[in-house]
Amino acid sequence: MSTPFNTSLRRDPDDPRGLAERIEALVEERIEEAVEFVGMDLLIQLRRAQGRPAPEAKSAGDRQEYEGLVREWLLHLRGALLEGLAPEDLQKVSRAEEARGREEIPRLLAGQGALARTLPDYWQRFETLRVAFIQARLGAPPPRAGFLSRLLRRARL
Repeated sequence: MSTPFNTSLRRDPDDPRGLAERIEALVEERIEEAVEFVGMDLLIQLRRAQGRPAPEAKSAGDRQEYEGLVREWLLHLRGALLEGLAPEDLQKVSRAEEARGREEIPRLLAGQGALARTLPDYWQRFETLRVAFIQARLGAPPPRAGFLSRLLRRARL
């Protein structure tokens, strides 16, 4: 008779990956979720501070703004966490990013996975940097509308 706990509840029994690969995938999944949260939280807070409506799931403009914030956050996070790393650790991050291909966001996320495996205090630093980044973005003046936006706004008045 087999025991009811013969496999991990989170593991698909048909998953051919080894333990290290599964752990790596879970770490990257957790990072992706945390980065998505930072981007959405910042977008909502910025909208609220600027008196703009909440983002809509089907809006291409809102999606583009969200992706821009995620990109900005990942670049900020990367720069802060790479500072002071040993050359061999920098190479690990570079290799992880290069293995992801050409798309910037997946490359940056892969680099964060490498940093999470390298830095024992990764999540504490992530959280500290997140708070400072959001405070800095909320304290910054809203981006100035481009010429065309200002022109069209005047035309509607």
